[in-house]
Amino acid sequence: MDADEVRSRLATVEDPDFDEDIVSLGLVNAVDVTDESIKLSLALGAPYAPNETRIAEAVREALADTDRTIELTAAMPSALRTEDEVLPSIQNIIAVASGKGGVGKSTVSVNLAAGLAERGARVGLFDADIYGPNVPRMVESNDGPETTEDQTLHPPEQYGMKLMSMDFLVGEDDPVIWRGPMVHKVLTQLVEDVEWGSLDYLVVDLPPGTGDTQLTVLQTLPLTGAVIVTTPQQVAIDDAVKGLRMFGEHETPVLGIAENMSSFRCPDCGGRHDIFGSGGGEAFAEEEDLPFLGSIPLDPAIRAGGDGGNPIVREESDSADAFRTLTKNVANNIGVIRRQQVRSHAKSAPEQ
Repeated sequence: MDADEVRSRLATVEDPDFDEDIVSLGLVNAVDVTDESIKLSLALGAPYAPNETRIAEAVREALADTDRTIELTAAMPSALRTEDEVLPSIQNIIAVASGKGGVGKSTVSVNLAAGLAERGARVGLFDADIYGPNVPRMVESNDGPETTEDQTLHPPEQYGMKLMSMDFLVGEDDPVIWRGPMVHKVLTQLVEDVEWGSLDYLVVDLPPGTGDTQLTVLQTLPLTGAVIVTTPQQVAIDDAVKGLRMFGEHETPVLGIAENMSSFRCPDCGGRHDIFGSGGGEAFAEEEDLPFLGSIPLDPAIRAGGDGGNPIVREESDSADAFRTLTKNVANNIGVIRRQQVRSHAKSAPEQ
């Protein structure tokens, strides 16, 4: 068996999100065949995403009868990254945003990051809400970053996540009163002076709205995509539209819409109560032709998990499963974006 025969077999593996095989899509970077092994490099950019795991499993099945050890590695083509890119050791950066406060954006950020870590990914969580940072409380992290000899910051870790927050750097009750240029400076330092190491995902919890912080993040970080959080009620959706347009103006892909506080199931009577309305987030996603990432119920256990520093996605419950579904959908949609980039690059590259 030679490399051409291996590629011929791989051409039978269909991508679950595209109506093409992985060879035609340009997802096979390299093939190395020896008498003992077949080493493959695949252009898969969303580690631990269910659909990319499915691709890897299908590849192994296509080569299962070769009596060789199958070694798979995942690497995006270097041509898709620039030499001066900020945070080159971080594969994907996800912004979590909302048009207004009070919709549970930080709760979604924390549980998304914890959910990705639970799947096995290397994860960082950056609390970019410099005016109201609360991520450390939500993951029960009391230890701030350590300063290294070269004056960089080594982030603390909790639940498999590396953490950074303005809350680590100011007093517990100190107000943060800064104007635009100061916001830009501190955010840039918090990003570039932190030793994040190699990460599969960095989740960035943005403050609500469309102000200086959001603009700095959009201009500074190479975002893979954004998650828009809303509640079902129309007032929240009206504001979510503004956040959506902000990402559109900066050509940042939107990974989808997450609907939080979608319904409340009474623990006493078992009845379901749509306190903030019903179906607004899903209808918003459909209207904007965006993926709907899932509905998160209004559950006191979610609030208790946030206040107590234990993200509910780490537990076993219907609410935890809702966050796991959201996490899977986000990861899958990142995979779609990454493989679409590879596909476009392969189609535009001149034939050898």
